[in-house]
Amino acid sequence: MKSHLPVMFAILFLTACQENNSDQNNHQANPIIMKLNYPETQSVDQVDNYNGTEVADPYRWLESDTSEATAQWVKAQNEVTSGFLEKIPYREKIEERLTELINYPRLSSPFRAGEYYFFYKNDGLQNQSVIYIQKGLDGSPEVFIDPNQLSADGTVSIGLLGFSKDNRYVAYSRSEAGSDWQEIHVMEIATKKELPDVLEWVKFSGASWFKDGFFYSRYPEPAKGAELSGNNTFHSVYYHKLGTDQSKDKLVYEDKANPNIYHTVSATEDKKYLILYAAPGTDGYAVYYKDLEKDGPFVPLFEGYKNKSSVVHYTGGKFLVLTDIGAPKYRLVAVDPINPEQSNWVEVIPESEDLLQNVTTGGGKLFANYLKDATDRFYQMEYDGSGKNEIELPGLGSAGGFNGKEEDKTLFYAFTSFTYPNIIFKYDVTTGKSEEFSQSELKFDPKDYIEKQIFYTSKDGTKVPMFIVHKKDIKLDGNNPAYLYAYGGFNISLSPSFSSSRLILLENGGIFAMANLRGGGEYGEDWHRAGMLLNKQNVFDDFIAAGEYLIAEGYTSKDKLAIAGGSNGGLLVGAVMTQRPDLFAVAFPAVGVMDMLRYHLFTVGKGWIPEYGSSDDPEHFKNLYAYSPLHNLKPDVAYPATMITTADHDDRVVPAHSFKFAAQLQKSHSGDKPVLIRIETNAGHGAGKPISKTIEEQADIWSFLFYNTNSPVKYIED
Repeated sequence: MKSHLPVMFAILFLTACQENNSDQNNHQANPIIMKLNYPETQSVDQVDNYNGTEVADPYRWLESDTSEATAQWVKAQNEVTSGFLEKIPYREKIEERLTELINYPRLSSPFRAGEYYFFYKNDGLQNQSVIYIQKGLDGSPEVFIDPNQLSADGTVSIGLLGFSKDNRYVAYSRSEAGSDWQEIHVMEIATKKELPDVLEWVKFSGASWFKDGFFYSRYPEPAKGAELSGNNTFHSVYYHKLGTDQSKDKLVYEDKANPNIYHTVSATEDKKYLILYAAPGTDGYAVYYKDLEKDGPFVPLFEGYKNKSSVVHYTGGKFLVLTDIGAPKYRLVAVDPINPEQSNWVEVIPESEDLLQNVTTGGGKLFANYLKDATDRFYQMEYDGSGKNEIELPGLGSAGGFNGKEEDKTLFYAFTSFTYPNIIFKYDVTTGKSEEFSQSELKFDPKDYIEKQIFYTSKDGTKVPMFIVHKKDIKLDGNNPAYLYAYGGFNISLSPSFSSSRLILLENGGIFAMANLRGGGEYGEDWHRAGMLLNKQNVFDDFIAAGEYLIAEGYTSKDKLAIAGGSNGGLLVGAVMTQRPDLFAVAFPAVGVMDMLRYHLFTVGKGWIPEYGSSDDPEHFKNLYAYSPLHNLKPDVAYPATMITTADHDDRVVPAHSFKFAAQLQKSHSGDKPVLIRIETNAGHGAGKPISKTIEEQADIWSFLFYNTNSPVKYIED
């Protein structure tokens, strides 16, 4: 999942993220219908007036995530959910098979800092990936940081943020229970000695080193009890000097007049300039620069919040900038900081028919990443755009990497697709040759499966791409369980990726489909804007049309079709299941934005106003109210079998969204299909989730899907 925002703007959502065997040993998934008694959810007489329209909010009390009443409700709901899932006869077998599939070593691409190389590795079932270090490419790997030693349940996650210019120190983040809140710690690399420096109340930040410290972004300390749900304001930039207490950190930039603006910084490779990004939310942002050598003021480079312009590199007295100004599919321009007017720009990489998704640097070269129909292409070229050479990838899929310093001559990149497990390549900048560096040890034969891309027609005639994956020998007779996944928002592009968990579906004759809906970034800003704000209904229409296509072409039927999405994708699932409850058998809205009238009042929700609009605005209120999942559930409707998933430490999309939606869905729903909510404890929006929790959750999801589509599962014997 990729976006065009600077990498440190982590305020975007996460997505979350089968063979029909004729063997006589298969069981049908629904030997009995389970009758459920849902917990009784108290309602209150809460009514809000939005621009003259009164809207009831009977479950407002569930927004209080720290109250005892909410805790008891969560406990009661989880008991019903676990009681249902435990009765599915093959659920345990699916968990065993998932454990087998996931239990193989997984490595990240190496990255260099001085004489050392670092990489992440998971031996298979470790809850968190371990960070390793080695001297040179031929050195022996040693454990640098093992997050699994930092908690009993594997819920502490670690990420390396930045290395000092002399490569003596590294700053790293530490997050607990999946929260967006982080602490920044510092370690001396050669000795692995922890420094006493600990920085708190950090969100959406890197660590950009300069001299004997680094720049970072943080919030003021939140009020007690509001750490996971309170509105975060005054995101500001500080400089921390090593060996000093955080209270001594120097305030570098704040905007008291605009408390909702997010501020992140990064220094150019030569440490001459500090680049500041100021964003009101998840769309456009302003860019400023500061001369670090002269300790000068921040100077505007790109003002206003209508566009997206990111500084890629500084060379020859010019900033190389990836921008959508005058180019909805992006271009790279050279901008003189002394004369930054558009009339003085020099075009380095012009806009083309394909999306210029990203540009990186390494070894004194540019690496241009294009997205063509949601699959990656890479080209190496000089800083002036000349000498363009395509880098041959193993096939059509997703690739990432080609990052390094100017003196690096060896870079690394990863490649994957739906049927191609992740593989790491070593790339020689001088020769342009790739060499396999490490390959997945998963026992999986891509030749057993088909992956293809089709284009279907949406409601208004728009052609929308969709990937479809299945085993070669299945029949397209409408009897296959299908799992349709999408996101559709925030300029995020979905491209092919491998999932060992997904093999549970494919092994059992299932169809996996991923649609590239409007609202995403697959075809540039025009595609994005066609699915945001007042155009949001286009996204739902695209998703509904994808389901209709799969049914019409015989891949599945309405009794076998499941839909899934996380975060903004959870909103997507919630909206379409209320608009077309007849079309889907199963729905999996994960960590979704379900209350579109109040989403902006919690944690970082206000940052999504550029994408959704706000209920404070009369025109946008009417639009939001028309599709808000919570407000469009109708009484006595047979909704799909639904399993809502969320987590008690989700401080991105607060769990109140899912809590309220579940309560209203259980009240409105008619029929025998289950509508459940699965609330993970000691977990967040998705990042840093332990492997053990992931396996349990995926086992629950696939079991729920097979059971509620009456589909055979091959892991059961008579």
